[in-house]
Amino acid sequence: MQHLSPTQLAEWLADDARAKPVLLDVREGWEIATCSLADASAEFKHIPMGEIPSRQLELDPDAPTVVICHHGMRSYQVAGFLERNGFGQLINLDGGMAAWADDVDPACPRY
Repeated sequence: MQHLSPTQLAEWLADDARAKPVLLDVREGWEIATCSLADASAEFKHIPMGEIPSRQLELDPDAPTVVICHHGMRSYQVAGFLERNGFGQLINLDGGMAAWADDVDPACPRY
């Protein structure tokens, strides 16, 4: 598993010469409604953490996938689970959406 800061992810998403990752948000629906990192240039998947084991077949195990949560702990656990199940290009967003709001998008509400 790799790790990426919010600033590094923002740079990646802004780089048109680079293939975009899948953004896998493992937060609950109400959290996504509060603040989302859905980016029109990247595939966005919402699968709450508790549903990952039963829905992992919806994901491409070979696609670069940035796993996102509120502070980076649930995403770390999900990335570890997926890695143990054969996924090869997993990236944890360090600090999660809280760090994204602090470092990249101050308009994103904190909760």
